[in-house]
Amino acid sequence: MTLSLKKLLLSGTGLLLFSNSGFTAERLNVLFIAIDDLRPELNCYGRTEIKSPNIDALAAKGTLFERTYCQVAVCGASRASLMTGLRPQTTRCWNYKTPMREKNPDALSMPQYFKAQGYTTLSIGKIYHASNDDFPQGWSEKPLRGLGPAYASPAGMAASTKARRIQRETGVRTNGPASENGGDVSDDAYNDGMVAKTAVERMKKLASSNASFFLAVGFSKPHLPFNAPKKYWDLYDRSKIKVPSRNKAINGLPYDGSSWGELKNYSDISKKTKRLNDAKTRELIHGYRASVSYMDAQVGRLIKGLEENGLTKNTIVVLWGDHGYYLGDYGEWCKHTTYEVAAKVPLVITAPGQKKGQRTKALAELVDLFPTLCDLTGIPTPKNLHGVSLKPLLLKPEIPWKEGAFSQYFKTKPGVGKVLGTSLRTDRYRYTEWRKNDHTGSLEDITLIDFQGNPHKNVAADPAHAELIKKLSKLAKASGSGIKP
Repeated sequence: MTLSLKKLLLSGTGLLLFSNSGFTAERLNVLFIAIDDLRPELNCYGRTEIKSPNIDALAAKGTLFERTYCQVAVCGASRASLMTGLRPQTTRCWNYKTPMREKNPDALSMPQYFKAQGYTTLSIGKIYHASNDDFPQGWSEKPLRGLGPAYASPAGMAASTKARRIQRETGVRTNGPASENGGDVSDDAYNDGMVAKTAVERMKKLASSNASFFLAVGFSKPHLPFNAPKKYWDLYDRSKIKVPSRNKAINGLPYDGSSWGELKNYSDISKKTKRLNDAKTRELIHGYRASVSYMDAQVGRLIKGLEENGLTKNTIVVLWGDHGYYLGDYGEWCKHTTYEVAAKVPLVITAPGQKKGQRTKALAELVDLFPTLCDLTGIPTPKNLHGVSLKPLLLKPEIPWKEGAFSQYFKTKPGVGKVLGTSLRTDRYRYTEWRKNDHTGSLEDITLIDFQGNPHKNVAADPAHAELIKKLSKLAKASGSGIKP
């Protein structure tokens, strides 16, 4: 159940700052950086071929979470869950286009709560999927979106204009090309550059006003189209990009993969194709990596903005991805599954005074961010939240932690109809059960993956795992009720 703001006792303004000798009282700001479609594959995550110096530097200042999972692998639903601290079975947001407030008019969102605690809350770029979602409840000012174009080259802009015209005339969703080398243009020629510029301008005003702030900045890259200025494409040699194996991830179910329909909305991708050739695969991976490096540069502008405005010493920085992304892995593209590539996300948290350069293998979830930020800033934590504060891991990254992380997604099973996949990632296993979306909730299928055995084989039918499956099933059944595994 959602909890109305009116039912909360809002009390206490003493906020906590990390220090070597314990904690001191100080009002902390929050810079909340959202990244769309970012895989946890950056230099700081061990992928040395990726050029991500600014996120790497941010991770070196704080704590990098090696195993963080979204609650549903589609942007709108993932963000609705994260921003309310509630799992998707409670928010009832399952797709990219349903506004959080449409389904949850009385929910208490994270920015709404910080606003009630006296913070100035601002949204610049993509935070929720819907442009004005949570306004005026959550935001002190109307959110700023669409600050720059998706395409920068004349050819790209022309193709995009044509695609929009076709969509208006036919009603069929379509876009311009799936990638673009924008040429020798400035970072501000694209939307994310303008988002970074605008955010830094607001930092200057916030610093001069001495207002405590919750500044949410959302970058759209590396979301499709994979577009970036030429200098970021030049960081990568396409001939050295390996084409991923197209073998199916596991010997799973006929309906559990991604349809990659999102990619097929782009003008240079046939809606009928079932497999991209090697050349197109390398082109898109190249474009994705260029987009990552372009976005990384914008993160650098934000961090520099904090430093130049004297805000570093009292600002918590959280950088997160809303879900993972298939780049030809196992023949898949986009997201929309319950498996590792779609569900696993990057997460970095820095708090003033904390030990630098930490890493943790603890299982974390995006639903944990709301209680974490309450804990770090010292404001009371609402009791209805489904996640747990990650603050103890910032103090001791190796302590025993939660037993698992949940992800969910609806699929259509032939001959049955809609089924809800509830997937639990533990230290060793990923257990997914599919239940019919009706009053019976009957169990239709199970997948059990053993990452210490064969990660490409469903071992659910092995009698040796019968007791394990009973345990994991019990946890899965409780996943919608705010369980903290």
